[in-house]
Amino acid sequence: MPLKMVDATLSTFNTVFEKFKSEAPNNKSNLILFLADIEPSTNLSWCPDCVRAEPVIYKKLESSSDDVALLRAYVGDRPTWRNPQHPWRVDSKFKLKGVPTLILWENGEVKGRLEDHEAHIERKIDALIATK
Repeated sequence: MPLKMVDATLSTFNTVFEKFKSEAPNNKSNLILFLADIEPSTNLSWCPDCVRAEPVIYKKLESSSDDVALLRAYVGDRPTWRNPQHPWRVDSKFKLKGVPTLILWENGEVKGRLEDHEAHIERKIDALIATK
């Protein structure tokens, strides 16, 4: 069972993140993927970069033989995300600028990140996971 995935929204994030952090020592890699919500009318993310990056990220993580935990954190709809005071934009740990953002979480802090324009590049995903 190499890939363990859990989902969170703005309203559930703190509870889910606490559990994610408590289980982190059991995994070889712990990653947080911040991504845009799914549009109910299309069943796709409103963010084209997320649509492009998600399958690549999942493929890379699922092919790992190591135990990997992935917390998918949904930032909300486009107007929610565009607000400069969005909680994850102003959070001192995450300082999000765009979605998708893939973060390597290790020893209670951000150890690496791939932001929107690079989160779909396989070699960069490999390098991020190899950072450990």
